[in-house]
This record gives sequence, structure tokens and C-alpha cells, in this order.
Amino acid sequence: MKIAVIGQSLFGQEVYCQLRKEGHEVVGVFTIPDKDGKADPLGLEAEKDGVPVFKFPRWRARGQALPEVVAKYQALGAELNVLPFCSQFIPMEVINAPRHGSIIYHPSLLPRHRGASAINWTLIHGDKKGGFTIFWADDGLDTGDLLLQKECEVLPDDTVSTLYNRFLFPEGIKGMVQAVRLIAEGTAPRCPQSEEGATYEGIQKKETAKINWDQPAEAIHNWIRGNDKVPGAWTEACGQKLTFFNSTLNTSGLSTQGEALPIPGAHRPGVVTKAGLILFGNDDRMLLVKNIQLEDGKMMPASQFFKGSASSDLELTEAELATAEAVRSSWMRILPNVPEVEDSTDFFKSGAASVDVVRRLADVMEQHQEELATIEALDAGAVYTLALKTHVGMSIQTFRYFAGWCDKIQGATIPINQARPNRNLTLTKKEPVGVCGIVIPWNYPLMMLSWKTAACLAAGNTVVIKPAQVTPLTALKFAELTLKAGIPKGVVNILPGSGSLVGQRLSDHPDVRKIGFTGSTEVGKHIMKSCALSNVKKVSLELGGKSPLIIFADCDLNKAVQMGMSSVFFNKGENCIAAGRLFVEESIHNQFVQKVVEEVEKMKIGNPLERDTNHGPQNHEAHLRKLVEYCQRGVKEGATLVCGGNQVPRPGFFFQPTVFTDVEDHMYIAKEESFGPIMIISRFADGDVDAVLSRANATEFGLASGVFTRDINKALYVSDKLQAGTVFINTYNKTDVAAPFGGFKQSGFGKDLGEAALNEYLRIKTVTFEY
Repeated sequence: MKIAVIGQSLFGQEVYCQLRKEGHEVVGVFTIPDKDGKADPLGLEAEKDGVPVFKFPRWRARGQALPEVVAKYQALGAELNVLPFCSQFIPMEVINAPRHGSIIYHPSLLPRHRGASAINWTLIHGDKKGGFTIFWADDGLDTGDLLLQKECEVLPDDTVSTLYNRFLFPEGIKGMVQAVRLIAEGTAPRCPQSEEGATYEGIQKKETAKINWDQPAEAIHNWIRGNDKVPGAWTEACGQKLTFFNSTLNTSGLSTQGEALPIPGAHRPGVVTKAGLILFGNDDRMLLVKNIQLEDGKMMPASQFFKGSASSDLELTEAELATAEAVRSSWMRILPNVPEVEDSTDFFKSGAASVDVVRRLADVMEQHQEELATIEALDAGAVYTLALKTHVGMSIQTFRYFAGWCDKIQGATIPINQARPNRNLTLTKKEPVGVCGIVIPWNYPLMMLSWKTAACLAAGNTVVIKPAQVTPLTALKFAELTLKAGIPKGVVNILPGSGSLVGQRLSDHPDVRKIGFTGSTEVGKHIMKSCALSNVKKVSLELGGKSPLIIFADCDLNKAVQMGMSSVFFNKGENCIAAGRLFVEESIHNQFVQKVVEEVEKMKIGNPLERDTNHGPQNHEAHLRKLVEYCQRGVKEGATLVCGGNQVPRPGFFFQPTVFTDVEDHMYIAKEESFGPIMIISRFADGDVDAVLSRANATEFGLASGVFTRDINKALYVSDKLQAGTVFINTYNKTDVAAPFGGFKQSGFGKDLGEAALNEYLRIKTVTFEY
């Protein structure tokens, strides 16, 4: 069927993806406008697929549908509207337009809990059963005929988050797909809603979530969990607004010994105990709250309320993620200890002492290099021989290089105007910025860690490292090796987890003064914003790329083929500076392609731990699927698929080395990064240097670039004109620990490697004397 998806959120994104997998044609996606420069996930996913995306701020004005909006919708010819989660009012002209009408997802068992906060009210009312409904849209508020319902048990301590994550989100996605399948088969029911048992409750907001203490303990518990974590049930105590999370009625054997917390309006004062905060209903029954949020936004265990309310250490609630307890304990070990580390260890006392420690770390890594390479192969799919030489080998070189800088960080004396009759002297000092957060990607887990961490430590900082969620293993092994090398506890800290939780907390935390990030441009922009809004952190970003490689007819063709292969297929194409597009001069184009295909056919694809393997598996399944879709789109747009283009028919996430030719500038694959083993070849007219330069620079990315020619004048001219942070001439992928590395434009700013990298982790202080 031709489907229009109207909605937003990750839920909407997943429904959209599953409908496309079912073979339905999504003719358009209607979502909310970008908020603070950040697009909704549903819209982002659709844009990647080339599906038309519309972001109307409103569909109606003064109760009437906007004609221009309705016209754009009708032009798509949708046969069904699917509304997985929609916060906008959609006019009936759109709801009734498709042949099959419109279906809506609602997170309650209708007719109970009609309205915007259905999950909250399911818990607040203490319902024993919850679930979701998919219904046919009408002109009422959640009153349309029922199509499908699924129910689940509501657990005694369920919160909005746990109920949603356990059942309403995953099963709701399946339910939406099932509903569309029934419609396509012509078997979808229309069951009128009964008004018996129908309820309607308003939207829950912070101002309406204040706790009423004149009710039994069970009702108070239901109110707290029904507002956990949004908008948060709160009360006033100790002169401030306190928000409660993680409530339970399971208080058997609980000691009531502790410190009293007077709460205005409560039947009895609360008691702060080792287990948390005990509260009482008007029936004298107890409930226990495990987490409290203060008025300034700080989270803490309720048991620490009287001890920690004056501190600024960040704590997380369990409801944020199933792993939040581990995250909380990690933060408690890391950031609060930083001043103690600075004052009480030898690591920061002199640059000379740091030289020995950082150099010793390189030595310890070298002693464990085979183990590290094996972990990289298992964790990231890196071919073992490449992991040993590059992933691990360059990491060791990086720490050795920056060990040499530890005692060479120095300022300058500057002549200034004299305040006669006195004299003046100005000097500068380079100082560490303090606590640094480093967020690294999954393509080179150890090497990207090393590029940033080595400079960070050489500059005298402490560091919190967040490895990619799918590749944490070498980072954890690295933490062990730092202790073996004698780096004091608390200087290097590894904090695995998702970017949305751990990466976001690093960006937001007021004690972190610098973020170093390698990843996508989209996430980099979000990090910049978070760092600005939190405490104007220093930021360095190495972001996306679409690096051009220009191959002229006067090049050494065999070398150009060899290096061109490396520029694309190195590390399975999971390489930030991979040549995203090759421009080959017309007169050698066919010969170049023929030689490349011959070399591709020689590549051995297989187990990355086997020493003769050339090409290992992609990093993870989701990435593999995106590569398949990328190639399908290239073929659909008219590019010539010379070889590859699909998954290798064997167990594992193996993708065929792929070559496209006849790629035109307007095509998706000419503009967007694949981050995989996909060679994109475009030809250019003989001798037309300026035209090919214009095409090469026609991108918002500027990470790397390359040129192959025997004409040194041409090479230097091209290197001057290419808008990229790195230009390779008659080589590619030749990075070195002493050479600064970083991008232009939307590929980011700041440098890794070389002396320039040190400045990313230092601040300059100016000191002026008068004598």
C-alpha cells in the first residue's frame, strides 16, 4: 500500500522502518519542525531513504485546514494514513482523504484513559492491566472504532518508563505493522467503542504533579510511579521543591531508623534511611522512595539526601536505564575524586614525571599488543594483521610521541608597553583545562581512544572516556593497562554506555571542561549545543566525511589502483577519511576500473582472526543493513553496479567489496558517506582541472582528499584548491602521529595528533608583572 506516516519520535521512526521492510511504499512523512536545530528521528530516517518529508508547524488556522498543506498532502496519493505518535491536530480533510482512512496508536486499553497522558493515568489509577489500542481515526478524541488491542500485566513497581520500554514500545511497533497488514489483506475489523467504562484525563504537567498527602500509601505510590520520570511527582520540603522517583510498596523488614524529613501536609514526617526515603500515607502504611531530584536538577540516592544536598555531583535515577545503578556508581568514583587526584598524586607534579608514566603505558600496551589486536578483531571485526599494525601499533606510537611532549609544554615572554617610570613583564603559561570527556567511535576503538587520550594526559588532564556502545572491550582492557603502567586511580576513567545517556551527561556536566568527539556531524552539532548551554566547554570535533580522490591520466596507474583500493576498502571501508568519491580522468577511466575489479576479485573475505584474510565483517548488523540499502539506492538512481553490492552469503556481517561507476553529481551516493567498502567512481573530461576541483569541493564535508599525478605543479595547485584538512599526494591513508589531523567545514574543527593536538587540551594564562 501507499502509506503516509504522520507523527514523530523514535516510536514513529521504528514503525516507519518496519512498514518499509514489509514492502509498503511510504509516499511521505509528516513530522514536527526541527527543535533547536535538531530534527525528529522519524524525519531524519525518511530523509536518508529519499522519502519526501514535510515539517508543517501547523495544519490548521482558526479551526480551518490550511489549503496549501492539504494540497501537498493530497499530491502524494496515500491510500492509508498511519499515525504512530502524533502531537499535532490533523484536519479531517486529511484524516478521511485516503481510501483506507487513518489509524492511530494509543497507549491504553480504550475506552479507558482517553487523552494525552494515558500511560501516566494507567499507573495513577492502579490499573492491574495495561496495553495499547490501534483504532480508526474519527473526529472525536480517541473515540474511533477499534482495530486491534493488546494487553499486558502492570507490575506493582512499574513506572511510565518501564511499562513503555517493556511492552508499549516494542509490542506497539509490532501491533502497528500487524494492523496495516490486516488492512492490506482486507480483514481489519471496525469495532465501535463502548462508552461504558470510558474515562478521559488531561495531560500531566509538572505543575499538576504535586503530591496530595491526604491519601493512603498505595495511592501516593501510584501517583509517584505514574509521574516517573515525566513530569515527576513533587512536594515541598526543606525550603525547596523535591521530586521523587523509584517508589515501591515493598517495605517488609525495612528499618525506620534514620533522620526525619518534615513534609508540609504529610500525615507523618518522612524518614531518610540507608535504604532510601520512607514516606507514610494517611493509613500509616509505608512506601519507599529510592531517588530524589533537587530543585536545581541534581539527582541523588534518597538515602544521601542530608549528606549530599549541598554537593554538585551528578547522579542518575534507575528509571533512566536498566544500567543506571552502574552508571551512578561510576560517576561517584570519577568526578568527585578529580581534585583529590590532582592534589595527592605524583602524576601532575612535573612534566618529567609524566614522561615516564606515559612512556611506560606505551610499553605495557606493546607487551599486550597481540591481546589487544585479538580484542579489536572480536569487538570491531578488524582483520587481525591490520589491527596489530594500525589499530594497536599506531596507538602505541601515539602514546610514545606524546610522552615526549609532557615536559615541553611551555609559555612565552612577551614585550609590552612600559608603565614608566616602572617597568613591565608579561609571560604566558599553558595549563591543563581539567576534567576532559572523550567520546569515541566504533570503527577504530583503541586508536581513536589513543589519539585523544595521549594528548589529554600529556597536557596534564584527567579524562572520562566513553567508548562506542557496540565496541567497549579494548577501552576496558586499556583501563587495566593504565593501572599496570602506574597511572593513578581516577586519572583515566572508562564509562561505557549509550551516547544519549553517558555522552549527553558528559556534555552537560559542569565539572567537565572539554569534550573531544569523533562521530557523525549530526551528533557533533548536538554536542556543541550541549557544551555551550552547560558551561561553554571547549570542544574539538572530528565528524563525517565524503573525501574526494582525483586521479589524473598522467599518474602511475598501478600505484593509483593500489592506493585507490586502500582509500576505499581499508578497514572494510569503516574509515573516517575513506575516499568517498573517486574522480578518474576520462582517458584512463575504463582501464582503471578494469584493474580495480581484477584486484577486488583477489580479495579474501573471511574470519578476521585468520592471518591471510583481507576483508573482515562489518562492525554490526544495523550498519550492514544500511550498506545494502545504500547500494540499492545507487542502482535505483541509475549508477552502474560493476561488482558487489550485497551481503556475502555466509554467517556474519560480511559485505561484498563494491564498485559503482557512472555516478552523477546529483545522485545520493555521490553526496552521502557510506562508511563501508563501496567505491564510487565518476569520470571527468581530460585536462579539465578546475572543473573537477569544483565538483570535488561541492560538499559540506572537508576531512580529507587526495590526488594522483606525476606533475608536481598540478599536484601542488590541486592541494591548494582542495577544501580539506588533509591532502594526500600520490598516496592515501598516510597518517602519522606527528602530523595534525582534522577537518574543515562540517567535518569539524580542532586537531588530533601532532603538537597542535596538545592545544586542544590546554588553556593559556597571561601573567603581567610591574616592578
